[in-house]
Amino acid sequence: MAEDAEISPVQEFIINAVFDYTVVVDNYMAFVTGVWNTVTLVALSLLIGGLISVPLAVLRAERHPIFSPMIWCYTYFLRGTPLLIQTFLIYYGLGQFEVVRDSFAWPILREAWWCALIAFSLNSAAYTTEIFRGAIEATPYGEIEAAKAAGMSRLTMLRRIILPSAFRRALPAYSNEVIFMLHGSVVASTVTVIDILGAGRFVNGKYYIYLEGFLTAAMLYMILVYMISRGFKLWEHHWHAHLRPRSTPEPAE
Repeated sequence: MAEDAEISPVQEFIINAVFDYTVVVDNYMAFVTGVWNTVTLVALSLLIGGLISVPLAVLRAERHPIFSPMIWCYTYFLRGTPLLIQTFLIYYGLGQFEVVRDSFAWPILREAWWCALIAFSLNSAAYTTEIFRGAIEATPYGEIEAAKAAGMSRLTMLRRIILPSAFRRALPAYSNEVIFMLHGSVVASTVTVIDILGAGRFVNGKYYIYLEGFLTAAMLYMILVYMISRGFKLWEHHWHAHLRPRSTPEPAE
């Protein structure tokens, strides 16, 4: 067999695609920083978005004549435009106005991390509002009638009957929103925030490679998604315990 035999394109791809784990090990702090920034951004945006969405969802479900159309416009705009554009509008767009640059909010709005948090929170609030609104409207009428018969006020009914029941029904859909927000957090790397994807791009650019950084980022995202899915599964198992059939004791012989 000739020693100078030509290498096929497939063989060349396999040879060049060998994963060099030492590159990842030498730059592990970049990925630690990326994971921390990603988890912090996603967790805070979900928390803030959740707090905003609950009263908005209640007003939407109540069909308030003034606030309901305004909330619909808010959710329609945030769900109808990409998260990337929303982040750019806040990070790049607001800086064009002198009134913004001279305001007390400029020390926050000039920082990429805070702009990403604001954009993510508003986006998450829009999606979560519609998730909770649908869950509230799906509350069985019998539960509401029973609460009225017990003499509960509207506020007590919301706190003790409607919202807990709606949260249970919204849990599967909300778990998808959490995962989508995690995936959408890659937008942060476009405004100079070092998230998981930003760490991968940093490693690739530092060594002029293309595989190690992105594959490591992909594996880290998969680990986080698994943890989120597992956590929500346990949460659903706890909240829906009353729906599982009870085991009857076997009769004594």
